[in-house]
Amino acid sequence: MSRWAELTGGNSGADYASRFASLAASGVDVHGEATLCASLVPPGSRVLDAGCGTGRVAIRLAELGYDCVGVDLDPSMLAEARRAAPAMTWIEADLAALDITPGFDLVLAAGNVVPLLAPGTEAKAVTLLAGAVRPGGLLVAGFGLDAAHLPVPPTAGLAEYDEWCAAAGLVLERRFATWDRAEYRGGGYAVSVHRRPG
Repeated sequence: MSRWAELTGGNSGADYASRFASLAASGVDVHGEATLCASLVPPGSRVLDAGCGTGRVAIRLAELGYDCVGVDLDPSMLAEARRAAPAMTWIEADLAALDITPGFDLVLAAGNVVPLLAPGTEAKAVTLLAGAVRPGGLLVAGFGLDAAHLPVPPTAGLAEYDEWCAAAGLVLERRFATWDRAEYRGGGYAVSVHRRPG
């Protein structure tokens, strides 16, 4: 069982969607992940939103002209995504057993996706996500590294994550401290951009 499922019981989709809707209504910019991705690849690019949740990022990218597919293990989250954007492609699947046609320009794992996988499946999931990236494409992942930025105790850090990416044929290109591109100088949250050479 994923750490996400243990935390939420798989029925937090409506609450999650409501929380972000309230933030947006109050004037908070809830599109940092989409904005960063849009700065990395041009409109029309194929994007896989892995651990897409309620579809917030994928829907925003689709509005900006990207060809997006969302995948998540939580049916309550996907129900919200399908309600908000029924014409988009939403796949219910475990990222550690993901079977998807490769060739994406960018694969995104935002929102603490990697730390909330089932313990022991992280390397396999990263390998499968990397396998979905076309030559020259990117894997972008943002996640917490300490108790202040995670709802669960951390099981791996950036060194382990970089090792998993390297083993899958990816090279670290940039690392930010936030989705708005603040420089990473250590700390409890990181956004990593890895590229598949070619």
